[in-house]
Amino acid sequence: MRIKILAIGKTRSNYLNEGIDLFLKRLQHYVKVDVKIIPDVKGAKNLSTDQQKEKEGELILKEILASDRVYLLDERGKEYTSKKFARFVEKQQVAGYKQVVFLVGGPYGFSQGVYQRADGKIQLSSMTFSHEMVRLFFVEQLYRAYTILNNEPYHHE
Repeated sequence: MRIKILAIGKTRSNYLNEGIDLFLKRLQHYVKVDVKIIPDVKGAKNLSTDQQKEKEGELILKEILASDRVYLLDERGKEYTSKKFARFVEKQQVAGYKQVVFLVGGPYGFSQGVYQRADGKIQLSSMTFSHEMVRLFFVEQLYRAYTILNNEPYHHE
């Protein structure tokens, strides 16, 4: 199984990029992870929130294959503990999906088309985080999931 993380817009903070890179490097030991950054929509300041989400949605949907399993990182998604998320990842592997895609939307979330295409939604927290921070938190949780599945000492209870 491959994992693809699709995100709207660059991560502008160096400290976040360093953390993301650290966990992506660690993840290489367990799984192939591709990160695709979709550039911010041009002229977004002149668009309504819905128009911006629609344009971002079009760009996102171009990056998804029909065979992909797609999960949105969304505030209205299912919340997991780290151990339960690890089991969720394991189930994706056992199910034999070639590629699982996790989507990090822009600051306003996702278009209806992206919601319709998704196979599920995952909530990282009930708190609100910037879409840039979500990237770091998610790759850390993905790394944590693989260490849990491999009975490694990274995760403490």
